[in-house]
Amino acid sequence: MCSCLANVKRDVNNRRVFDERDIKWIKDLVCLKKCGMGIQEMKEYLELCLQGESTIPQRKVLLKKKQESRRAQIRELEESVEYIDWKQSFYDEVLSGKRPYVSNLIPRDPDAE
Repeated sequence: MCSCLANVKRDVNNRRVFDERDIKWIKDLVCLKKCGMGIQEMKEYLELCLQGESTIPQRKVLLKKKQESRRAQIRELEESVEYIDWKQSFYDEVLSGKRPYVSNLIPRDPDAE
C-alpha cells in the first residue's frame, strides 16, 4: 500500500483498520492509478485534498493534465488500430489475388518491371 492513505488507523495488534471512508479513498487511488498518476502525483493530489476546498482549482489542473495525456494516448491507439486494420485488409487482398504483394523491405527486381 502506498503512503497515500491519510491517517491510517491500526488495531491493538498494529494491523491496519479501514473504515468506509478509507475504502472509498483506496478506490479513488485505484482510479487515479488507472488514469496514469504516479505515486508522487497521487501524494500531491492527496495533500491538496487534505487542504480542503480551496485547492479544488489546483486539483482540477492536475486532473486536466492527466485527461489530456490519456486523450492523446487514445488517439495514438486509434491510429495504431487503423494501421492494423489497413494492413490486415492489404494482406487479405494479396491473399485473394486482388492486389500484388509489395514490400518496403524487399528490394524490387528491376528486371521484373
